[in-house]
Amino acid sequence: MTALLKTVNTMPAAEARSDAILNALPLPVIVIDKDNRIVEANLAAQAFLQMSASMLSRFTLAELVPFGSPVLSMVEAVRTHGGSMSEYRVDVGTPRIGQDKIVDLYATPSTDQPGDIVIMLQEKTIAEKIDRQLSHRGAARSISAMGSMLAHEIKNPLSGIRGAAQLLEATVEESDRDLLRLICDETDRIVKLVERFEDFSDERPVEREPVNIHSVLEHVKRLATSGFARHIRFNETYDPSLPPISGSRDQLIQVFLNLVKNAAEAIGADAVDGTIELSTAFRPGVKIATPGSRERIALPLEITVKDNGPGVPHDIVQTLFDPFVTTKSTGSGLGLALVSKIIRDHGGIVECDSLPRRTVFRVLLSMHSARDGRRAEIDG
Repeated sequence: MTALLKTVNTMPAAEARSDAILNALPLPVIVIDKDNRIVEANLAAQAFLQMSASMLSRFTLAELVPFGSPVLSMVEAVRTHGGSMSEYRVDVGTPRIGQDKIVDLYATPSTDQPGDIVIMLQEKTIAEKIDRQLSHRGAARSISAMGSMLAHEIKNPLSGIRGAAQLLEATVEESDRDLLRLICDETDRIVKLVERFEDFSDERPVEREPVNIHSVLEHVKRLATSGFARHIRFNETYDPSLPPISGSRDQLIQVFLNLVKNAAEAIGADAVDGTIELSTAFRPGVKIATPGSRERIALPLEITVKDNGPGVPHDIVQTLFDPFVTTKSTGSGLGLALVSKIIRDHGGIVECDSLPRRTVFRVLLSMHSARDGRRAEIDG
């Protein structure tokens, strides 16, 4: 009898330890019953789904994820076959919990209750983004040195070649002049490419001022809709209370014009339903260490450019901001590398998440502060 009482008394303590361990996990974990109703959710899951455990218990899994989500078919497969399964890069974002929630999923049958399924979600972490950003910075530094070298070693000989071709043009037969014009055209094209490299070799500090990012985005939109993106519909989701960004207006226009042009080219000139969404938001809590310093800079200002094009091939997403990486047959692969360099010079992060018909370029930047530490205010 004493042994039985001791066993009964230790059960609540064991359950309490299990709950404590589950809640200590940084990853969201939920348990669903045979009817796919939420029966357990640790603290991380409650934060991710933005509901308490008691509220979650009122919902089925289908009511929490997008319609037709791979999560539902994965759960049914686990329940049918009795083994664990994984799905990678699944978008579980909804208006209820927020958009652009890309996660890896792990599901396994519960050992406590037949029919129950344990699901763990692993959201793409900011640490992964920062690690990738450091790689982008290294690539930008490499091409900066290359740009400086090319400007010096190539432009001068090209000028001589072009000048000689122009002199010869007056002395050759008409049938040969096309070849000389071809030499001039090709040397001009190489000079333009080298001049793009020179942009990377400019290591002067950014002259910072308070910049209204909405004014920048509206300027970029006007340029785009009057030219290369006139056939594309634009949506804007702006946070009107967003404080000014600390940076260069001209360089930020260059960044977002490049991103919008990239989105328009991905959608294609023949698309009838092409859409580009520009959005801004305040995201507190994101910080990054500055190179060579212990200082950590807050990057709470998020600007995104989203398109419904076919998406970036999975095999180049990791290196998309490296020089010479491109999906275009006529592209140089320098546009996004330059975007990365400019955002690096601003102390920020640029990242791409891509699925078919949902590619998002996300830029995180710091807000402008006056010399005395007060937040700057700007008009417009």
